[in-house]
Amino acid sequence: MFKSLYAWVLRLADSPRAPWALGLVAFAESSFFPVPPDIILVPMVLARPERAWRYAAIATIASVLGGMVGYAIGALLFDTLGQWLIHLYGYADKLEALREFYAKWGALFILIKGLTPIPYKLVTIVSGLLSYNFGLFVLLSLLTRGIRFFVLAAILGRFGVPIKAALDRHFGLILISFVAIVVIGFWIAIKWL
Repeated sequence: MFKSLYAWVLRLADSPRAPWALGLVAFAESSFFPVPPDIILVPMVLARPERAWRYAAIATIASVLGGMVGYAIGALLFDTLGQWLIHLYGYADKLEALREFYAKWGALFILIKGLTPIPYKLVTIVSGLLSYNFGLFVLLSLLTRGIRFFVLAAILGRFGVPIKAALDRHFGLILISFVAIVVIGFWIAIKWL
C-alpha cells in the first residue's frame, strides 16, 4: 500500500499539475484542511530540485492566502463555521484566556505556530476571531510560512539525494512518523493552548 502511494505522490510531484496541487493543499491547510503541504512539497522538490525556490514560494503565497480565509472564518463566520471549528479543536472553554494571551503575545504566537506541526489553521481562525491586526497578521504569516517552506526547500536542495534514498527505502515508516507528528501537533494544540 505504501509503495503505491509513494509512487503516486512521485508521479504527481513530477507532473505539470504539481504546482497547482501544492498551492491548493497549502491554501486549504491554512484555513480548514488537516494535511500539511509538506506531503506534496517534499517529493516535488526531490523530483525537481531546480524548482525548489519556486515551489517554496508557491507554498508560502498559497498558505498566506489560505490564512486570510482562515482569518475571515474567525472574524466573519465565528457564529457558524468558526464556532464549530473552535469547538472541534477544544478551544470553546478557553476563549477568554486565549483573548488575554493573544493581546500580549499574539505576534510571537503567530511566528512560532507557523513553524511548528501545530495546525496553522488554528492560528488563522483565532487571529480573525480575536480581531488581531490584519496587516500585521499577513506580514507575520508571510515571514513564518516563508521561513518554514524556504528552509525546507534549502534542506531538500542540499541533502536531497540521501533524503530521497531514505524515502525510497522507508516511505511507510516516514509517512507514519509524519502523521504521528501532525496528530501530536493537534493534541498539543487542544491540550496546552
